Amino acid sequence: MAVNSFMVPLGTPAPPFDLTAIDGGSVSLADLKGSPATLVVFLSNHCPYVRRIETGLAALAGDYGSRLSIVAICSNDSVSYPDDDATHLAEQAARAGFTFPYLLDETQEVAKAYKAACTPDFFLYDSSFALVYRGEFDDARPGNDVPVTGASLRAAVDAVLAGAPVDARQTPSMGCGIKWKPGNAPG
Repeated sequence: MAVNSFMVPLGTPAPPFDLTAIDGGSVSLADLKGSPATLVVFLSNHCPYVRRIETGLAALAGDYGSRLSIVAICSNDSVSYPDDDATHLAEQAARAGFTFPYLLDETQEVAKAYKAACTPDFFLYDSSFALVYRGEFDDARPGNDVPVTGASLRAAVDAVLAGAPVDARQTPSMGCGIKWKPGNAPG
């Protein structure tokens, strides 16, 4: 069943995190300080909405390079959804061509802090880690023929990088609901 993102209020500060990467080591929000724009995206391997846009997300990362810091986070319960364990996420990263860190939120506390609802769920921050965009990647969805371009997210990134305001009219992201561990679902 498709779920929409919660549309967290613009201007909300990015919650801090320090998570283990799928390839070892850890990455924190503080590690991203100094970037003109930072994208925190909640992903999973098994979700058809993510699979539909994953190579487009990799292309976006390549196009913006060092001007945009990106981290992907998987918060799904990997016991109940083993396709979202570290091994399968590494396979996804290789398949899609991800060049950014892919992090594991095993406690699901980071997803709760960000108010992530679905995969994919995008949170774009300016240089001071204030939320400027939370919405869809583009209009591509499983089952439609709309090309994957990242147009919605790219417009927001372009505005941030140009020092211009991001259009506040934003369409929620849509995807598979976060797979919460028993008793962990926000309530």
